Amino acid sequence: MRTVTLPAPDDFDAWRDAARGLAAAQVPPDDVVWQVGAEPRDLFAGEAVANEAPPASPGFSVPRAFLDLARDVVLADEAERWSLLYAALSRLRAEPKLMEDRADPLVRRLETIAKGVRRDIHKMRAFLRFREVESGAGEEGSSRFVAWFEPEHHIVRANASFFVNRFASMRWSILTPEVSLHWDGAALSEGPGASKADAPEGDPIEAVWKTYYASIFNPARVKIGAMLKEMPRKYWKNMPETALVPGLIAGAQARESGMIETARASMGGNSAMAWEALRDEAAACTRCPLYKPATQTVFGEGPVTARLLFVGEQPGDQEDLAGKPFVGPAGQVFNRALGQAGIERDTVYVTNAVKHFKFEARGKRRIHSKPGAGEIDACRWWVEQERMLIRPGVSVALGATAARSLLGRAVTIGKERGRPLPLAEGGGQAFITVHPSYLLRLQDKAQAEDEFGRFVDDLRAAAALVG
Repeated sequence: MRTVTLPAPDDFDAWRDAARGLAAAQVPPDDVVWQVGAEPRDLFAGEAVANEAPPASPGFSVPRAFLDLARDVVLADEAERWSLLYAALSRLRAEPKLMEDRADPLVRRLETIAKGVRRDIHKMRAFLRFREVESGAGEEGSSRFVAWFEPEHHIVRANASFFVNRFASMRWSILTPEVSLHWDGAALSEGPGASKADAPEGDPIEAVWKTYYASIFNPARVKIGAMLKEMPRKYWKNMPETALVPGLIAGAQARESGMIETARASMGGNSAMAWEALRDEAAACTRCPLYKPATQTVFGEGPVTARLLFVGEQPGDQEDLAGKPFVGPAGQVFNRALGQAGIERDTVYVTNAVKHFKFEARGKRRIHSKPGAGEIDACRWWVEQERMLIRPGVSVALGATAARSLLGRAVTIGKERGRPLPLAEGGGQAFITVHPSYLLRLQDKAQAEDEFGRFVDDLRAAAALVG
């Protein structure tokens, strides 16, 4: 009987090195006992040799699908994970297509374990909340941020790069019972586990976040069962906004009416603060790879009291540099059409379905590239938050990309153009027309004038829907 002691409960590399040697030496899975650090040895395993290395022998290749699955399974809080993975690895020599057999009990077991790990990784990213604290003695800067989280699996180190990339400009610490992570803006360090008492209870930022959450809360869309399934109550105590949920539901109608009236009354009120919080959050968005080459996030612009909201496709070259929507050639056509339709630009809210500029570099030029469905869907969350905060009577989709963002499905502009469509998300109606860039591409002057006139008529019709 061989005993292999791994240095940490999430050490994939150590497991892989040990398993590779054991499999190459054809050591049967039943002859190996796996343990971590100072964990007690199996009393029935017989004499054990820690980290015993089998004789060197030729290795063998395994499918990438197995390695990807193993990286997740290793993070599970499951005592049998090591032996289950080694059993699968041993079988792969004789059954190279094992991972394709989803009905195999061992494969199903590993997939189930990995699914739980991936869910826990998502929960940490979604429900972890930083709180601001004062800097300690000798620390540069005025503040740092601390978060407390209780994962179900050994996911903290695996999740570290997400938070480093997501909050690169902050100095923060993530405290968990097993291990703590600390980022000083340049380097990541690790510390021992902590307790809930080591984390702060609250800070001024929570007031802004609660204001934003209360402003977008729509009781008609809340399904308690679905909420609890996606966001179990164990995470509520660490999230400031969840303290608002019972009261928001209990006084839903009166609260919603009051917030809408307050929002309409003044740009300096709660809705403006909530919009600023949302914009600042979007500035660090990494939901899709488009943020990497883009100069910046181009968020929506306009009064939060707007009754008419326009959604374009994505920022262009000039918008990417300026950080404002519709300031390039298409924006000039849009402004001219608004003027002829009797709509003042500063009374409407203008945004884009995708918030980062997608382009192909050709020499020194950046050529517009159409966003894909995945990029539209990744950014749709931001558009939904803008609409739920502003609650426009009509949301005008400028082009097919914007229509997909608003409706959640692909549509044909010629079929749906010019007629109101009900919107489930945030209420109100959608109104579909062409994108101003379409008008710029028309070569025939007479056709271009006719189409511009149709576009102006569409804008008038959309404005008429909101009176």
